[in-house]
Amino acid sequence: MERHVDLPAYAGLSMYLGDIHNHCDISYGHGSLEDAYANAALQLDFASVTGHASWHDMPRDDPRLASVVAFHEAGFARLARRWEEVQELTSAVHEDGRFVSFLSFEWHSASAGDRCVYYKASRGELIMADSLGALHGELRVRRRQGIEMLALPHHLAYRRGFRGIDWDQFDPEFAPVAEIVSMHGCGESDEGPRPFLHVMGPRDGASTAAAGLRRGHRFGFIGSTDHHSAHPGSFGYGRACLWAERLDREGLWQALRARRTYAVTGDPILLATSLNGAPMGAELPFAARRALAVRVRALAPIDCVEVVRSGRVIARGAPERRMPASGGAFSGNVALAFGWGHRRERRHWDVSVSVAGGILDGVVPRLRGTDTVMPDESLPDRYRVSAWGRDAAGVWLSSETSGNANVVTDNTQGLVLHVRGDEHTVISLRVNGITTDHHLGALRAGALVQYCDGLESPAVVVGRAVPDEELAYELDLTDEGDGPDWYSVRVRQVNDQWAWSSPIWVGASH
Repeated sequence: MERHVDLPAYAGLSMYLGDIHNHCDISYGHGSLEDAYANAALQLDFASVTGHASWHDMPRDDPRLASVVAFHEAGFARLARRWEEVQELTSAVHEDGRFVSFLSFEWHSASAGDRCVYYKASRGELIMADSLGALHGELRVRRRQGIEMLALPHHLAYRRGFRGIDWDQFDPEFAPVAEIVSMHGCGESDEGPRPFLHVMGPRDGASTAAAGLRRGHRFGFIGSTDHHSAHPGSFGYGRACLWAERLDREGLWQALRARRTYAVTGDPILLATSLNGAPMGAELPFAARRALAVRVRALAPIDCVEVVRSGRVIARGAPERRMPASGGAFSGNVALAFGWGHRRERRHWDVSVSVAGGILDGVVPRLRGTDTVMPDESLPDRYRVSAWGRDAAGVWLSSETSGNANVVTDNTQGLVLHVRGDEHTVISLRVNGITTDHHLGALRAGALVQYCDGLESPAVVVGRAVPDEELAYELDLTDEGDGPDWYSVRVRQVNDQWAWSSPIWVGASH
């Protein structure tokens, strides 16, 4: 995973990948807290496992929602009983420079919109409040005591009054960033990718991030999974990328405060933007001339990079895709994926990969957890199903899949390899005891598939060898303006993985 970019605004900064909103059985959810943090460490630099704590305006008088009320209240009580244990384990898994954990809980509100509440320290109490103003008041009391906290909104785009954000109550004091993408979908706008399909309903335009920005609110973007089965960072739902000076709580906290953040759906796309020499999240004085720089490094071919000014796309581009050349040196990515088969058919995967006649110099996992929100009769017997690592021979993966739940839901596990070599370089793939060799020369033409047991059985795909030129994009442009504006960037890969940069604001004209 690349972590650095050659822009002066990002000198001394590295990109770190995390998920700070997800759940397990410490409240309502599935899988243990130990499983959750073990899964997080497989592919993230930082995480917070969030317990559901309270919902002051829960619809207790609606008989249709009696079961919803019951499981929420049971989850709140469970978190209260286990809060000491949660604090201890959250502190125990933290190690500066390796893996950072944050203590958090979720505060629900139908009227104001939900907030995830974070402590910078490793310990703190659960806070009950009957309004967003009261919650912020409690946080101010603790700040005067030297206790730093944030209260970040998520699933913004539900209708106001139905747990979507109420922009009239938004206060940036404790919300420098907002979660714009998760398992609920993408709340950037009401017309973008990843529509809301949860039982809670569709997107409402007045509650989107775009609506909040139009109203003059200033906040950065993050993603998180909101996964409910002990798998922070479960691939494809949402993750947070932070540009920070170092991997510790202080460094990450300052990145959140400064809005040096961006949201991704899954792949840790490297995205950096600067305006007049300032990084994403910055607020600048008025300038008629705006020099914008964009740097992107993707994991799959880049389909489109869009520059947005105050909600309108002003530039769009992508690297040129060329017919694969025969022979010559190659440097780029090869993606592996494992899964398919019948829906309830579990398949265990023991995988090892080595490279002959070339160099394997980077690996990024694409690992998913079990998708379970509400209890049902088919709960899995364990939630820690994946492990991976590198050794002298190459890379190995142990994981499990079942067939995709439907034709638009991906339940595969995977790895992305960065390989350097030529057409004769061989990627040797051993899957459940069977070895196959794949030449880069053949992979440059397209993906290769093999089935485990014939028709409708689980399968393996070795993706097209994608050269670095299709994975990188740079844009430098100068824009002119006579008033206040904000600028952000969207990135889409051909595999429908996305990134959204936090805005940069240019102040009003004098």
